[in-house]
Amino acid sequence: MAAQKRSLDNAPSSHKSKKLKASTPASERPQNAPPTTSSLTTDDIDFPRGGGTSYTPLEVKTIRAEALKEADSELFKEAQDESKKSKKRKRKSEAGPSTDEPNTGKNDRIRIEHLNYKRMNVGMKIFGQIVSIQPFALIVSLPNQLFGHVPITNVSSQLTSLLEKTENEDEEDEESNSESGLHVPSLSDIFREGQYVRAVITALHASGHTDIAGIGRTRDDAVRASKRVELSLYPEKVNAGVKKTDLIPGFTLTAEVRSLEDHGYQLGLGVPDMAGILTFKDTKDLSDGQSLIVGQLVDVTVQKQSSNGRTCHVTNDPDLFSSSSLTEITSVTSVLPGTSVQVLITSIHATGFNVQVLGFFDGTIDRLHLPRHISEKTHKVGKKVKARVLYDYSTTPPRFALALNEHIVELGTSRTVSGFSIQEAYPIGKIIEGAKVLRVEPERGVDVEVEDGLEGFAHISHISDEHLPVVSVSGPWKPDSLHRARVIGYFPFDGVLQLSLKPSVLDQQFFQVDDIEVGEIVKGSIKKLADNALFVSLSGNIDGVVWPNHYADIMLKHPAKRFKVGASIKCRVLVVDTVRKRLSLTHKKTLLESTLPIVSSIEGAKIGLVTYAVVFKVLAKHLMVEFYNNVKATVPMREVSEVPVKLSDAFSVGKTVKVRIIDVDREHGRIVASIKKSSVSQSFNMDINGVGIGDIVSGTVSEIHSENAVLALQPSEVRALLSLNNLANHRGVSLAQLRVDLSVNDRLEELVVVTRNTEKNFVIVATKPKGKASVKGSLSMDKVAIGQVVSGRVTRRMRQGTLIKLPSRIGGLLHPTDATDDYETGAPFPAIDSVLKATVVRIDAAKKQLSLSTRPSKMYPDEVKPVTDRVIDGINDIHVGETLRGFIKSVTDHGLFVTIARDVDARVQIRELFDDYVKDWQGRFQTDQVVKGRILSVDTGTKKVEMTFRSNDLSRKSTSLSYGDLQKGQKISGTIKKIEEYGLFIQIESSKLSGLCHKSELSDNKDADVTVALGSFREGDRVKAVILDVANRRISLSCKPSHFSEEDFVDQDSDEQEAVEELGVIDEVADGDEQEDGHDGLVSHEADDSSDDGSDDDVMDVDSAPSHPQYQPSSAPKASILESGVTLKLDAGFEWYAKEAPSESSDEGSDGSENTDDEDQPSKKRKRKRKEIEQDLTADMHTKAPESTADFERLLLGSPNSSYLWVQYMAFLMQLSEIDKARETARRALKTINFREEQEKLNVWIALLNLENLYGTDETLEETFKEAARANDSKTIHLRLASIFDTSEKFQQAEDQYKRTSKKFGRSSKVWTLFAEFYLRHDNIESSQNLLPRSLQSLEKRKHLKTISRFAQLEYKMGDAERGKTLFEGIVDSHPKRWDIWSIYMDMEAGQRNIQSLRSLFDRVLTFKMTSHKAKSFFKKWLELERRMGDEDGAATVKQKAVEWTQRANPS
Repeated sequence: MAAQKRSLDNAPSSHKSKKLKASTPASERPQNAPPTTSSLTTDDIDFPRGGGTSYTPLEVKTIRAEALKEADSELFKEAQDESKKSKKRKRKSEAGPSTDEPNTGKNDRIRIEHLNYKRMNVGMKIFGQIVSIQPFALIVSLPNQLFGHVPITNVSSQLTSLLEKTENEDEEDEESNSESGLHVPSLSDIFREGQYVRAVITALHASGHTDIAGIGRTRDDAVRASKRVELSLYPEKVNAGVKKTDLIPGFTLTAEVRSLEDHGYQLGLGVPDMAGILTFKDTKDLSDGQSLIVGQLVDVTVQKQSSNGRTCHVTNDPDLFSSSSLTEITSVTSVLPGTSVQVLITSIHATGFNVQVLGFFDGTIDRLHLPRHISEKTHKVGKKVKARVLYDYSTTPPRFALALNEHIVELGTSRTVSGFSIQEAYPIGKIIEGAKVLRVEPERGVDVEVEDGLEGFAHISHISDEHLPVVSVSGPWKPDSLHRARVIGYFPFDGVLQLSLKPSVLDQQFFQVDDIEVGEIVKGSIKKLADNALFVSLSGNIDGVVWPNHYADIMLKHPAKRFKVGASIKCRVLVVDTVRKRLSLTHKKTLLESTLPIVSSIEGAKIGLVTYAVVFKVLAKHLMVEFYNNVKATVPMREVSEVPVKLSDAFSVGKTVKVRIIDVDREHGRIVASIKKSSVSQSFNMDINGVGIGDIVSGTVSEIHSENAVLALQPSEVRALLSLNNLANHRGVSLAQLRVDLSVNDRLEELVVVTRNTEKNFVIVATKPKGKASVKGSLSMDKVAIGQVVSGRVTRRMRQGTLIKLPSRIGGLLHPTDATDDYETGAPFPAIDSVLKATVVRIDAAKKQLSLSTRPSKMYPDEVKPVTDRVIDGINDIHVGETLRGFIKSVTDHGLFVTIARDVDARVQIRELFDDYVKDWQGRFQTDQVVKGRILSVDTGTKKVEMTFRSNDLSRKSTSLSYGDLQKGQKISGTIKKIEEYGLFIQIESSKLSGLCHKSELSDNKDADVTVALGSFREGDRVKAVILDVANRRISLSCKPSHFSEEDFVDQDSDEQEAVEELGVIDEVADGDEQEDGHDGLVSHEADDSSDDGSDDDVMDVDSAPSHPQYQPSSAPKASILESGVTLKLDAGFEWYAKEAPSESSDEGSDGSENTDDEDQPSKKRKRKRKEIEQDLTADMHTKAPESTADFERLLLGSPNSSYLWVQYMAFLMQLSEIDKARETARRALKTINFREEQEKLNVWIALLNLENLYGTDETLEETFKEAARANDSKTIHLRLASIFDTSEKFQQAEDQYKRTSKKFGRSSKVWTLFAEFYLRHDNIESSQNLLPRSLQSLEKRKHLKTISRFAQLEYKMGDAERGKTLFEGIVDSHPKRWDIWSIYMDMEAGQRNIQSLRSLFDRVLTFKMTSHKAKSFFKKWLELERRMGDEDGAATVKQKAVEWTQRANPS
């Protein structure tokens, strides 16, 4: 039925003729009534105002007259006389009883309700505001604190069409895709946050529904809430019901851009048979050069219709759009959401307003959408105001919900009184003190006043930590009560804050990711440990992730043992991603404890800044390191180390390094850092006016040169020079010893400024003269004082320590714990007859004995040096749980006794020695070994201390040899126990047995002076020997070099990485760190594991002291002498000197050599550095490391064919800058070495090529190369020269040499393989791939399979694994019975850890016919891989398939 016009202020209605036409049923109409010509239905209502009409002219005239009378009745009510009233009553009585009597009381009110999900229905048109733009959806804020989402396919028909075309193009070939030139705009290109949109509800989902298109997993509450309501912005749907006749000037609607024409844009209005035209002239709100995009939605205002009625001219002027108001329409469906209309307030209630829309329809305005300030003048019954339609909630009769909020009416943003947006004034997480409760909605929550005109809403679930079924009006949250609240979100459309009153939320340290700063240390609990990450819960709903590279400073093999779900954990914030709301954390101890500055942006990176970084990528020429917040830097190879290193071996992904920033390019966002300069203080203060001559200063060592040390004075940072001779004399040590002791970053105190250089801005300092001089000559007990420095000679070892003879028959006792600050690297037991200086720490006048100390911290108390093993003053200074180191005093049947301080010994019982049961445990320990243990108990009364070596990481296996285990010809390792004139007594390793090596069995050279050779050995040296005979419990040994090969000197055992503190014997790990390295061209000896070289006291004849460290100046070459029988190999590179392994136990591996076809390099291992570098001196026949040309000449007389000695001789001369003499030495070596020693001659030629490459010219290098190619295998020399160029970073010359080699030796598979490896190492993948077809053209057909296989392996290791897989697939497809190729293919896939691919390969290969032996090997390999990479189900499947294969192969 037609809607009725509401009476105002209970005034009677006199619309008699209208009632008869629109409301009276047909049966009750008068017979003489004019026929009704209106075509309106319940959905198509004729309006008395505006638009087209179906009334006859007579009816229109009658209605207008009645309208005038009604206006007169309302405005001049008091002036009307009784006669006019009686006429009305008479006319009313004549017409019969009216069905439209005015409503009074409750009947006059339309119920004002909030919009909720139950009141929503599909097809409802609604007004909203975009609050978030996701990649594939828009998040829209709706009225009454609701949210909805618009999938990208529901924006416009043009955009959907573009998406479909793009999808079709992707399915076609690439050529058609490139020719189409399709471009699909992103949602952020055509929308902006805060933009108002008109939408239609297309779907309503149940609560908790997750399968939503365009919205993935998220923690944003608004995005999650929007999943329930799906909206569409299609103009065809939003503007449905709008007719052509509605498109009058000032009418507003949303249109889509369909195409770009010559003079403007063609728009789709969604109105049948009507297109929109937006000329460039009428296009507004666009910046220079910007244009509208096809598929974009535009809010437009109608300007005029064309004469043909097919097009409509519009403008997108935002000011005109927001100010336009609708005055007349033809149908109720023409009232669109977001339309501005004039409304008449008909009644005012506590919950809102009842209004009349366009003078005819009913509408409501709830309290949430009223203006902030309401007065009786501006908002009273009968007042007309401007409002904006939000949605229609009833069609019969039509009813609308509207809004009077200032920001909605003006299409702006909700702002506070101060003019800020609510998001700026009240960011998420802000605490609001004294929020006043305005209203209580028992089943929803409470409305609170935040400030004047700004309200907030706290849902019932966010009022208390306890569950509240309803909110009591008289409870703690009654109206006018004050509470603390926290902002947890926004309802932008309503202009309301989302608040929480829960104490747990108020107490949260972090409420959102934006509250956390990069580099901040946070505490949380472990939420989950996955295979690829550790998830940590920090606060509330904020979680962080720790990637495996940041679990610890080293890679953890079993992180599940360290991280337990629910355990607390401390981390440092690594990355804060505010866009994706993600946190990355680090648990590296180095970063957690670091006090260095944090670099979290390119602006914070300053040149000279020293900080920590983490390696995230290792390339051939440089390292890529990462600071905080994804700030990255490059470390070139030249800035990594002073000596050449192979980056892939020295650095692993995830390693923490200290770097110094040396260059910053902020324009391009590039940072260059240096590792080798990180420990050098380079930024000096150039103003030296603050330092005067005679000032007493202190400084830190920045650099150490041959004669001086560069210091940075503190705190002025002025550069200073200090003579090393002056410092050595001050300390009373030799210059060589000082170079060993002094290191960068050492702090030196009590320095005197002697000279100022104002031109170069530095000063010269010297050490301050000592107050106490060392006592020389006479010494008496009466005058000696604690702290006095005395000199004496070591006479012998005693149980209590080392006895030192002092002047005046005074004895000194040096306890091992007083000998050094670091038991592992120091010399706790000085050599007999050595002279030393010590300081007095205790005086025993009765025994006429002094307790001495040679600790540097005691000798030089003014110098600050790290003390690894602290001084323990007594048993009261020992605490339970403390980890201490000491020396084994004795080994008994029930355990060990360890000396940890003067007069304090700790007992270690057998059960506390190992984690596992060890039967022959005594062989593991020997007297004076350094051990580390944890204190279990301390009894000060009885002075008893209990210690343990137990650790989860100790797993030792002991072996013990007997006479029956020894055989003639067996090679053994041992330690020199005793030296006699006739030979050496050698203690066999892992046993208590010893044998005699006669001096005649020391050398293969009959003319050698064996007496000199015998004198070169020391007790405690480790050697290798061959058993000659075992008879009558006597063992005869031989140490001749001819009995051994190179493989005998390669240590097969490698150290395990330790993730926890290691207890037990400190020097149990072998300390040789020079392994055979093909790159170096040097063979260095390594000592065997010394864990079993101890023996019982009753076996030892003499209690001799172990050897103490032998120091050399840092500039001296670290050379070890090679016997003449060992061949020097230089397969892949060249180094003049052997390099020391880094002391960090976490570094694994050493510089690897290239794998070639002809020679296999032994495996190389890097080991932990110990207090002393011991060398296998089996073949050291004549002397120690040569230090002069005379020494080399003497050694070469005994070993003229040793290329090692010749190369060392050349290196020695090069160090002295005698390049010409080095060349002459090489030429002399080539003439001297026997012509049968081809390998030795080749080594010298390689050394000569390296020399010419470094110091010669291109001509001399080419001449030497040609000579070497004639004298040796030409292909080998060609490849070696290419390797030399590559190692010296002459990459272009290396490439040219490889091209030259491949052209000359194109029939060699090895040449092509090495050439490809060179390209891959330098990231030239395309060139490497092009080599394969070239090589197959040159190679014989029988070498094709081998070459393709090697290229495939290179792709897996250094290039593209997918290409390697393709190459292998081609081989196994053409040669399915090549089982060796299948096996290599499987090994490569295993390296990719792709178990599914491996299973497929094994299934394929086992379908071929093969022998049972070969099938068994495949099944065994498969089972091993399943156990290592798969799961138990996979292993069970392999076993089942093996049984099935066997049954098929043997059906009987």
